[in-house]
Amino acid sequence: MRILSNVVSAIGLLAGLAAGWGVGAPAFAAAPEPWQLGLQEAASPVMEGIVAFHDMLLVIITAIALFVTCLMGYVMYRFSEKRNPTPSKTTHNTILEVFWTVVPILILVVIAVPSFRLLYYMDKTDEPEMTLKVTGSQWFWSYSYPDHGNFTFDSVMIPDSELKPGQLRLLEVDNRVVVPIDTNIRVLLTANAVIHAWAVPALGIKTDTVPGRINETWMRVTKPGLYYGQCSELCGINHGFMPIALEAMSKEDFAKWVAGAKVKFKAEAGPEAPKPEAEWAAAGRPATGDNK
Repeated sequence: MRILSNVVSAIGLLAGLAAGWGVGAPAFAAAPEPWQLGLQEAASPVMEGIVAFHDMLLVIITAIALFVTCLMGYVMYRFSEKRNPTPSKTTHNTILEVFWTVVPILILVVIAVPSFRLLYYMDKTDEPEMTLKVTGSQWFWSYSYPDHGNFTFDSVMIPDSELKPGQLRLLEVDNRVVVPIDTNIRVLLTANAVIHAWAVPALGIKTDTVPGRINETWMRVTKPGLYYGQCSELCGINHGFMPIALEAMSKEDFAKWVAGAKVKFKAEAGPEAPKPEAEWAAAGRPATGDNK
């Protein structure tokens, strides 16, 4: 059965490659899909750059693999003992050695130039229109909006027992982080106790949150919708239970949400919100840990 499963997976992979990574798949994928091949559909300029770079690398490595396979086949056929009973004793070939040294260097240069360009583009935006602060805790996320009244709220995973029909297990939260579309958003990330990683695949974001340090990245969501992610750094016993649910909406709807959020989350430095120990108890998981 395992061999059959591997064969089916290989056929599915070849079909996905031949179909251009996604023909027949949903037009919008904000969360992992069963039997999904390739990356989630891009919803930000950064992710579009990542997808383009991935596709370029796919072409390069496919060409290299085909060339090496054909070369090995030719060598095995042409220089087999039957066809070449008296082997050559040549030990050096200057042209060949220059060729197999220069060509890999050129390939690496072709890869390095767009790679460095993309890395610098992903780093930060020079023209931020708003700031979002993300804080990783054990084991939930906290979000602050310093440009909109400085209100803060926690985002905790919904336990299995409280999921509603249609909600995704291990990905739904009680309070989603909300952002406007078509806006350059500077994202500042830190943590309380241990290192976490704030990752939203469809937006091309995966940045560590480190205690005592503020990392910076950015995003510009181009499509309204709901985008899921998870902590991508081993952070303790409940590492797998701190998802990210990001809702992108129009600027007008975002302004309305901010007005309501200021009231709901008591903007302007209200009392410290209670830690979500009740949620962990309801989920049957310990509320604290020593991360060992």
